[in-house]
Amino acid sequence: MAQIRGTAGYHLGGPNPFGGPKDEGADPSPLDAIREQTSKIEDLLDSVSEPIKPYLPAIGRFLIVVTFLEDALRIMTQWNDQLVYLNAYRHIPNGLTHLFLIINVVTMIICSVMVIIRKHSDYAVAGLMAVVVTQALGYGLIFDLNFFLRNLSVIGGLIMVLSDSWVRKTKAFAGLPQLDEKDRKMYFQLAGRVLLIFLFIGFVFSGEWSVWRIVTSVVGLIACIMVVVGFKAKFSATLLVLILSIFNVLVNNFWTLHEHHPHKDFAKYDFFQILSIVGGLLLLVNSGPGQFSIDEKKKVY
Repeated sequence: MAQIRGTAGYHLGGPNPFGGPKDEGADPSPLDAIREQTSKIEDLLDSVSEPIKPYLPAIGRFLIVVTFLEDALRIMTQWNDQLVYLNAYRHIPNGLTHLFLIINVVTMIICSVMVIIRKHSDYAVAGLMAVVVTQALGYGLIFDLNFFLRNLSVIGGLIMVLSDSWVRKTKAFAGLPQLDEKDRKMYFQLAGRVLLIFLFIGFVFSGEWSVWRIVTSVVGLIACIMVVVGFKAKFSATLLVLILSIFNVLVNNFWTLHEHHPHKDFAKYDFFQILSIVGGLLLLVNSGPGQFSIDEKKKVY
């Protein structure tokens, strides 16, 4: 652990050079005080979550792709409405609308199942990312800021799936050098952490302001910054999981709306997208922030 600065930096309160007892009065820095408190909370969370910890990667992967599975089901159950929208409002020819929807549904189902069962994760993630891009173009949402920020976070969750699969490969062959895998894993873990927090940025700058919203936004933004820089990333990711889960249940409670309510589909879409980002954060909690983080640098020094 790095030397605590204060009187210790000038050897005024440090250990006796002649072997006497150490002076316990050295003043800790604010960062060390925060680290000490969050470490206690992390230890408590570890002990509480011990029974589900082996299942955390599977839960995270399922939550990440659940928005794609819901989207595929929604397209199939609203097939005619989808065709009319694409043809009448997006001016896509009839034959292409059918092809567009079929390719999207098949890709989402197959790639989601591959992610869940951990088979060919690279190809599965690439397929789901392609769906995100093609749907943004096909439905004309590419310039919708809220949609853009949410899907950046979904992509961040998919990147965490890649990182998690590479972690497992490295563990499986721990005795062999894995330099390429290790380097890719570091960069992708960093990219995944950064992209995951964009959903919360969209939340902060949309909707009506209230005292509850201001407090939630401030706490959430602090947690987002901690996730990005990798300072107590597991604790801050857990805090974001808690905030987003409560927000999701209270705000996107589509099950309380009437079947024909105009906002039911939007609330359902938002609900499952937030579940996807929660899944990415759970993978971050499980695998850690990676080497490009303050947490890892602290271990080195």
